[in-house]
Amino acid sequence: MHIYLKNKFLYFHDYKIKCSIGKRGLTRKKREGDLKTPRGKFKFKLLLYRKDRIRRIRCKIKRKIIQKNMGWCDNSNSAYYNQLVKLSFEKKAEKLYLKKNSYDLILVLNYNMKPVIKNKGSAIFLHIANKKFSPTKGCVAIAKRAFIKILPLITKKTYLFI
Repeated sequence: MHIYLKNKFLYFHDYKIKCSIGKRGLTRKKREGDLKTPRGKFKFKLLLYRKDRIRRIRCKIKRKIIQKNMGWCDNSNSAYYNQLVKLSFEKKAEKLYLKKNSYDLILVLNYNMKPVIKNKGSAIFLHIANKKFSPTKGCVAIAKRAFIKILPLITKKTYLFI
């Protein structure tokens, strides 16, 4: 089964899940910093999670615990653009270990990865929405409870259609 995004809802199995998307909507021509969510068919590459906040993970995808020094490189001039990095990293990177719970669970989408194209956009995730479902910088975000509910159903063969 696949996940489909339509009119700010995700449809997966029998679930209809409210979501937020990029502040400037959807696009087929994503650019770094444009606040748009890319359209397309994406696989889930990796689950990143806060072990101190999410105790039991049921997931069929490769996973990694978020450490305090972890970030995601969003500097398009870096050789590490659109990759997981250590924050001691000299280039610009988005911090993953946050006080707010937005990044307690992150499913990394395979957007702009093979090959990585400069300025095409980075750090496109499915993550936890805030209580108001405020727009994102380009990611898709859902409620924590919904995320935990669907996570065990997502496999390597699951696609997210945006």
